[in-house]
Amino acid sequence: MAVQVFVALGANLVQPAKQMRRAIALICLLPQTRLLKSSSFYCTSPIGYTDQPDFTNSVVEISTELTARELLEALLAIESALGRERSIPNGPRTIDLDLILYGDRTIDEKDLIVPHPRMHERAFVLVPLTEIAPDIVIPSLGPAKNLLATITDQSLKRLPL
Repeated sequence: MAVQVFVALGANLVQPAKQMRRAIALICLLPQTRLLKSSSFYCTSPIGYTDQPDFTNSVVEISTELTARELLEALLAIESALGRERSIPNGPRTIDLDLILYGDRTIDEKDLIVPHPRMHERAFVLVPLTEIAPDIVIPSLGPAKNLLATITDQSLKRLPL
């Protein structure tokens, strides 16, 4: 049975928009998976570790028959294929792929927490998410658009296509 899933993408190294388009293309090649929607790309300032370039962010909606664990492993393999290195927490990266929602399920396993534990604090996740799914409800947290209204200290700029 296919599950509706949302994946957040971010990059700030090596032509970020190009890296994100490559990542989306690779997600489309995953078995038993198809792309449903892709948000605009947004330019955002880094959070946490700020001594780095601005990020390009987006969210995609997919339908997949992969389990959450299988999908996570596939996303990590795509990150690796695109040169992702994990040297500084919240640091610069060629690509970051976060499984933010897996249907309406709540998952709390080693290295796999869904909904993503900080998505409700990140405008760079909620803005593109609500662009493609304006009425989405985040399990245990409520409507994404209501959560977005509480974030007032982060700005995004929609990038031209």
